[in-house]
Amino acid sequence: MVKSIFLDLDDTILDFRRAERRAISETLRRFGIDPTPAVVDRYHELNRQQWELLEEGKLTRPQVLTRRFDLLFGELGVDRSSQEAQAAYEAQLSQGHFFMPGARELLETLAPRYDLYLATNGTPVVQTGRIQSAGIAPYFKDIFISERLGANKPSPAFFQACFAAIPNFDPAAALVVGDSLTSDIRGARNVGLRSCWYNPEDLPSRPDIVPDYTIHALEELPPLLERL
Repeated sequence: MVKSIFLDLDDTILDFRRAERRAISETLRRFGIDPTPAVVDRYHELNRQQWELLEEGKLTRPQVLTRRFDLLFGELGVDRSSQEAQAAYEAQLSQGHFFMPGARELLETLAPRYDLYLATNGTPVVQTGRIQSAGIAPYFKDIFISERLGANKPSPAFFQACFAAIPNFDPAAALVVGDSLTSDIRGARNVGLRSCWYNPEDLPSRPDIVPDYTIHALEELPPLLERL
């Protein structure tokens, strides 16, 4: 039986990729750079790589936030301030939101039946702005943002801080749900929690990071929970 569910935010509840494309496009225009699809795609790839290095403990959060712009500007051959670009991008990203398909309906279905917790690696100013814009805070018993906890997913310290904040927490009755194998699923395995990989794009699995369950649409989660 499942009682507590840790839900990832980006690309699980809120469509981060869509928000990212909008925010980076506006930021690049402000700095006189044409946000062509190729440039935006390259930023997305560089950004993903830096966050994975953070998950592996090879970069710090401040390094991630500016290094992605340093790398992009270097490849484009332009002289721009990565610090200024980061500030502009963060301001854009914190405004507005886009839901993943079925996400609001999922929260409405699960909130009366389970203790929901939001667990995200994003920065507080960005995630708080998007959460407020989406109006989803009331669905959650608590919201855990890595920078506030002092640890990032998938480190055990992140989840242990979550556990400490939840009265009478029972790991055996908990489930982690998220789209990232390296962050959500690996994080769950690191602390012995069951995990459910949300894989809407039918991405290939990894033999070194195996989820307990896999779904391809959010509406598949409630029936799965009923069987557990």
